Amino acid sequence: MCGRFTLTVDPDVVQMQFDLEPFTMEAGPRYNIAPTQPVLALTNEGSRRPQMLRWGLIPPWVKDAAIGSRLINARAETLTEKPAFRGAVRRRRCVIFADGFYEWRKEHSGARTPLYIHLHDGRPFAIAGLWEAWRPAEGEDWLRTCTLITTAANAFIASIHDRMPVMLERGDMEAWLTPGEADLAALLPVLRPYAGGDLAAYPVSRAVNNPRFDSPDLIRPAASEAEQPNLL
Repeated sequence: MCGRFTLTVDPDVVQMQFDLEPFTMEAGPRYNIAPTQPVLALTNEGSRRPQMLRWGLIPPWVKDAAIGSRLINARAETLTEKPAFRGAVRRRRCVIFADGFYEWRKEHSGARTPLYIHLHDGRPFAIAGLWEAWRPAEGEDWLRTCTLITTAANAFIASIHDRMPVMLERGDMEAWLTPGEADLAALLPVLRPYAGGDLAAYPVSRAVNNPRFDSPDLIRPAASEAEQPNLL
């Protein structure tokens, strides 16, 4: 799964790389984006202006928004089978912008070591996602939410974890964002493991386990085990 990620680059970098309309972000660099928090996304509604969606999909028919905290990821292999996702994959697709993500490697001791995974040059990338609009009751405000799609790990990530987010190449991103009803037979093949050989990973502080922490220190290489904060 993907349970934490970062977006630390200047918004102008994201705008230029992905040919977006100008936008502003209320928050500055974010080093520990966690479920239920707002994330920068571009939906398949035809606009090139990104928007903030809440991370954790809330299907339109549910009564309780709490389900969103359990729908932060969607497996690419079963999107058309799961009731929570099969309508969205046909009509409501999005990408979520990031420049790195965290994954926890299980050690022989049983401990879990957080690693920060990113592209060598630090450029941002687009993660495939789904979005929905939900409101608790008639007359109340709509809440727009999303989930990140995961797939099998590529060769690089496999030594860390068996899953990874779907990092879309630019052409695949544009196909994924095609408005309206999708030809799933043609579209679903873009949800594959990242093929590039330009990923890097290194251990970081266990402080990332606490979603209240959001600091550049979180993406610095980890201190020695003796200096690690005991936050598990």
